[in-house]
Amino acid sequence: MKNSFLISGVCLSLITSCSIRNKEVKSPNIIYILADDLGYGDLACYGQKFIKTPNLDRMAAEGMQFMQHYAGCTVSAPSRGSLMTGLHTGHSQIRGNKEIDPEGQQPLGKETFTLGKMLKGAGYATGIFGKWGLGYPESESTPLTMGFDRFYGYNCQRMAHSYYPDYLWDNDNKVLLDGNENRGCAIYSQQLIHEKALSFIRDNKDKPFFAMLTYTLPHAELNLPHDSVYQQYENSFEETFYDGTRGYFPVEKPRASFAAMVSRLDMYVGEVLSELKRLGIDDNTLVIFTSDNGPHEEGGADPDFFQSYGPLKGLKRDVYEGGIRVPFIARYPGKIKAGEKSDHISAFWDMMPTFAELVNTSIPQSVQTDGLSMLPTLLKKSGQRKHEYLYWEFHEIGGRIAVRKDNWKAVMLNARKGIEQPIELYDLSKDIHEDNNLADQYPERVEEMRNIMKNAHKESAVFPFYK
Repeated sequence: MKNSFLISGVCLSLITSCSIRNKEVKSPNIIYILADDLGYGDLACYGQKFIKTPNLDRMAAEGMQFMQHYAGCTVSAPSRGSLMTGLHTGHSQIRGNKEIDPEGQQPLGKETFTLGKMLKGAGYATGIFGKWGLGYPESESTPLTMGFDRFYGYNCQRMAHSYYPDYLWDNDNKVLLDGNENRGCAIYSQQLIHEKALSFIRDNKDKPFFAMLTYTLPHAELNLPHDSVYQQYENSFEETFYDGTRGYFPVEKPRASFAAMVSRLDMYVGEVLSELKRLGIDDNTLVIFTSDNGPHEEGGADPDFFQSYGPLKGLKRDVYEGGIRVPFIARYPGKIKAGEKSDHISAFWDMMPTFAELVNTSIPQSVQTDGLSMLPTLLKKSGQRKHEYLYWEFHEIGGRIAVRKDNWKAVMLNARKGIEQPIELYDLSKDIHEDNNLADQYPERVEEMRNIMKNAHKESAVFPFYK
């Protein structure tokens, strides 16, 4: 009898030990939330005065807020392409918003190694909910062919201009939204997308998952339900009616609508965080929030009123800081120290090596990446590597190039005329608004930046820059 109790005790001990060990070795979940055209200064924790963002403020207070994080580009598709492949726009496949009729954008190549493929290969359930913008339906580059098990949202970023579309995509199936035809506003896309994202999190709570939540908020157009989120701003501002030029939806109160869109995005983030706690997986989930580029001024938006660019200069399509520097908040309870602010210089192409190190997987040697893992910074450990430089190119408006090296920033406008175009030079440590062009005072530094521009760019047959 005594031996029986001993055996039972040993078995119970082994079972308990195994359970604890299994819990300890469960790989961390990753939720990457990507806003659309949200400016550096659109969140209260980054200085916004008019718009309430309590959930994102709390996320920053409970995690780490990055002050010098950069998007992949200054418009959507190349920025997302950089994020998905770990390459800056001098090397990446997608370098512009190249449209495909009747729906979609230029696709990635079939064999492209992506964040989705990397994490799926590491045993993760993978899902993306919101905007894709890196291919067209039935192309070789849809979410399902690029490593994602689950997709719900817009395949085409052009169609994502409407918050009340005729249809969305559920994996490879078109889902008609009855009542939205002919500019009807019966079914709000963001709520559907948000609910599908929450369902994915619930369905995969017992296994490692990677969820990309690519909401289109607060991109134009300024059209959303006039519920309690909107009503808190409805009579807060002096307003000028927006008549719907350029095909966007007319808006009676565009400032109230924009503010409500940012607050609705904040509400969705809060609901994600609450769901993680309810499911008991909060402590094992890294949640990141950021934006795909700087603020827009389309559809009635007023970035000057809201100071959406914060202390920076520039908007979407600019390669000044306001067009490419974006908010970045990371929360991972018990792993990332609460209330931290970091000046580590990082960019979208750092996500691939960061996630690879986090989940203990590797990027194939045959795959080029421009990124450096920022996990040491996130976890407050030694060994953080720093970029020699960051590089961006933008193919519209005559072509624009930017380079950041340490605290120096170089900008070339009309760059498609040739690499010998004039370069503007700024010292960001003293001139964050890029007002004082120091090019004449530091000619050797200018030529150093020009050489980086030459060497960082590899010409693309699909997106030629100089030809």
